[in-house]
Amino acid sequence: MNTRRADLRRAVHTRIRKKVRGSAERPRLAVFRSLNHIYAQLIDDDAGKTLVSAATTEKDLRGASGGNIEAAQRVGQAVAERAIAAGFENVVFDRGGYVYHGRVKALTEAARKAGLNKSEAASSEDVAAPTAE
Repeated sequence: MNTRRADLRRAVHTRIRKKVRGSAERPRLAVFRSLNHIYAQLIDDDAGKTLVSAATTEKDLRGASGGNIEAAQRVGQAVAERAIAAGFENVVFDRGGYVYHGRVKALTEAARKAGLNKSEAASSEDVAAPTAE
């Protein structure tokens, strides 16, 4: 079975999308990454509209490289700030068929740190910081 990596990712993304759905109250934070850039957008699946977006292709988010963890953190913070300004504090995360690692993880954690899904950010910090006894 010679299946291309992109086809496998697309199949995983389709499987994820059967379960993950954004609404007007809690939109879906969709992530797309290419070799050179990373994109994030908040989507209301009921209306089929993009509410907020951020990408490394924008002038103010552009850096030395758009395909690294620092760039993903910039995009995560920007999309969180724009979402909060638009009145969204809780989102459903859609990793887009990518493994939750590296740039995808950095974008998500930066968005949480900037104020999206505050309850998740608090619980992930509790797990990450072991108690010293």
